Amino acid sequence: DELAAGLGEHVAVTRAVAAFAAILLCGATTAVCGPIGFVGLVVPHLARLLAGSDHRWLLPFSAIGGAGLLLAADIVGRIVARPAELDVGIVTALVGAPFFIWIVRRQRVRDL
Repeated sequence: DELAAGLGEHVAVTRAVAAFAAILLCGATTAVCGPIGFVGLVVPHLARLLAGSDHRWLLPFSAIGGAGLLLAADIVGRIVARPAELDVGIVTALVGAPFFIWIVRRQRVRDL
């Protein structure tokens, strides 16, 4: 921060612009792709736990796991809130958030 300020850069303004750009890009990506973001985040980590880091196995496991997770989330969303439906994004978020908390806690314990 001191070096950037010493070179004449407005650090607070630059951070605010960068944060706004990140928020705008995340919103646009969600609008284009849909709210099923946890599938692309959860499944590769789970596949890496099961298949290891060899990409010859990781890619097929991720593809099959992503399809399986979406199918299971759709079935659960249709069964749980009968006669209405829960959105697939809500069900995947309910699965994905605890999974990421578990991964972060495991990483922090390993780093200690």
